[in-house]
Amino acid sequence: MNLKSTKNKILVIATVIASLIYLGWRIFFTIPFEYGKVAVISGIYLLAIEVIGMFEASIHFYNMTNVQCPKPPKIEDEKYPEIDVFIATYNEPTELLYKTINACLNMDYKDKSKVHLYLCDDGNRQEMKDLCDKMNIGYITRTERKHAKAGNLNNAMAHTSSPLIVTMDADMIPTHDFLTSCVPYFYMEDKVGFVQTPQSFYNPDLFQFNLYSESRIPNEQDYFYRDIQVGRNKSNSVIYGGSNTIISRKALEEIGGFCTGVITEDFATGILIQSKGYKCYAVNEVHASGLSPSDLKSLIKQRERWARGCIQTGRKQNILFKKGLSISQKLNYVASILYWLFPLKRLIYIMAPILFSVFNVIVVKCTLFEVILLWLPMYLLTNICIKKLSGNIRNNKWTNVYENILFPSLFVPVLLEIFCISKRTFSVTRKDKVENHKKYQIMHTLPHVVFAILSVIGIANCIRWTFNTGSIAMIVVLFWLVINLYNIIMSIFFMTGRKNYRQYERTMANVSCEIKNNNCDISCLTHDISEEGFSVVLDFPKYIDYKTPSLVTLKTERYTSHFKAKTVHVSNMKDHWKYSFQIVEIDEKDRQQLLQIIYDRVPSLPQILDKDGSIFEDLKMNTFKRAEKEKMSNRKLARFSLQESVEALDYGSVIIKDFNYEYMRIDTGIDEPKDLVIPLESGIVLNCRFVTAFSSTRDKLYKIKEYKSFSEDKNFETILRRWIDSSKKLMEQPKDNKNVISNELDEMSYI
Repeated sequence: MNLKSTKNKILVIATVIASLIYLGWRIFFTIPFEYGKVAVISGIYLLAIEVIGMFEASIHFYNMTNVQCPKPPKIEDEKYPEIDVFIATYNEPTELLYKTINACLNMDYKDKSKVHLYLCDDGNRQEMKDLCDKMNIGYITRTERKHAKAGNLNNAMAHTSSPLIVTMDADMIPTHDFLTSCVPYFYMEDKVGFVQTPQSFYNPDLFQFNLYSESRIPNEQDYFYRDIQVGRNKSNSVIYGGSNTIISRKALEEIGGFCTGVITEDFATGILIQSKGYKCYAVNEVHASGLSPSDLKSLIKQRERWARGCIQTGRKQNILFKKGLSISQKLNYVASILYWLFPLKRLIYIMAPILFSVFNVIVVKCTLFEVILLWLPMYLLTNICIKKLSGNIRNNKWTNVYENILFPSLFVPVLLEIFCISKRTFSVTRKDKVENHKKYQIMHTLPHVVFAILSVIGIANCIRWTFNTGSIAMIVVLFWLVINLYNIIMSIFFMTGRKNYRQYERTMANVSCEIKNNNCDISCLTHDISEEGFSVVLDFPKYIDYKTPSLVTLKTERYTSHFKAKTVHVSNMKDHWKYSFQIVEIDEKDRQQLLQIIYDRVPSLPQILDKDGSIFEDLKMNTFKRAEKEKMSNRKLARFSLQESVEALDYGSVIIKDFNYEYMRIDTGIDEPKDLVIPLESGIVLNCRFVTAFSSTRDKLYKIKEYKSFSEDKNFETILRRWIDSSKKLMEQPKDNKNVISNELDEMSYI
């Protein structure tokens, strides 16, 4: 046992001891029996929720004290078996399936003739059959949709025979090493049921996007797939996630195929496989990425299905008495089901301090000394445990934010499912487009607004009571209210949404790039890439003709794509210039290669929490970002500030203040010459025509005639480098000079 594992065990033991002491105190000394029925019901409700939460936490902490993530064995080439890849679809668009199929065709395998790809179309659509014919893969459909996705996959099983089956959702794009990384796990022991890889996403999820946190926090599902799931290897209770998975056909046949009769067929299927004695593995390495829901309605619909489905499966499978499952497996699955009671948990956590501070209802009977002595150690240790054991993917703050956002929307569905009032059918979650439902947003924001108002009233009452009495006894209630208010405000920020201007997601990636434009040849690395285009960052403001498409080559070790692209925007990044390009012409083969360059990689979104993610930073960022106006610019040439004195023929000395090849901003003094001829070394001459004058300064805007004739000249590049270096030295002078230049540049935004 290593030192880290020992420290984790000590931390977990200390947390469990503190939690048990706290729980004993809560059960025997804090229920407010003498304060009326509302107080008693609220007190028992809160206690029950705390007990459930501690049970969930104890199971997770136990799993994470000694994480087991075995490496697969190396196997001989001939041992790689025949394998069927099922891509399940119902109503997803052709473009989405095209990317998934293209990636599947590029998966490595020792003998690719053993890999059989099938599009399992439950929509029975002609365009899907045409796509399969075009890409030369199998097409399986049926005329009725009985048992939804489970029925679709069972139908595919009936028409195929390979010993291993891959299940992929329509939007999930596998990396080239998906099969070669996962298949060897099936040779670790005799009975391996399935291997589950993380469901990663190449687009920011709604939590990241709506809260302006794409660069600050991991995807919300990362905690489950890269932390909780891997911890469950220890108890062989890994949850089958429905996609990015390889499953044993023998295991599926032994349980009668994919489980039907429940709305989360994947969750139920995994339980049944494990009950037959099969070992199942979760790996934390990303081998496929897809699309996270991009609008509120789709997200809530998805989470409602997960919540109802897990509770429904637990009831139908009778988890506690399920034959073939060990005690450890049963406890883990019970914890998974109990998690979906979080809407009930969040309600009492929000309302308990409000009941006391606003409605004078005692929920917990205690003194400040008891809280500090018994609650505070448990609270601090639990937070430390979550932070230490999660690998910095999640902390308690973000768990509370996520749960707080969704609990009003899921409260009624979860309550109905608990009382066996089930919803039998669910439509497929749409991920391929953003739907704007303002009324829906407002409806789901209102509960948070009500809670915010009540919390503010409660905070005001606590502060007033503290000043009136001179006692700090209300400090814990005040702390609770403030933390809840933060969660509520973040929920309101989330619900108000954020406008998405992009049609395609950008991936941060350094890919070898060659750009040819007239006489300009540039070798560089991309800054980001997308299906629509890419950007590069250069250390010199190169002239790239935006009126003529550039010939571009992107190349990795595996893929090469050639296409034409035009410059659509150039911006300054301190001492560098960012050039953005839009693809204007690309053939089919190169497009397939481009898709692989973009998606055959681990997404560039954060893997761990940002170190500076305080609650004050969260609130400040979301407040100011929403107040900012979107700045639109169509500048297509690099622009840079100068302070270069030059001689104009028949006029005298002038100062070039700003330059972008096509235009110059020049200080000509009090005069306003219509034409300027500025000779430079190496025979280069700038012939300039007056355009306009600036009211705030003596500067004038001039258009450079026939600028293309010298823009690509190496001698002119040398001159520009000297001018830029001179300008940098000037910028390093005292602030007053910098401010003058900065103010002048603000007026130049249209050039």
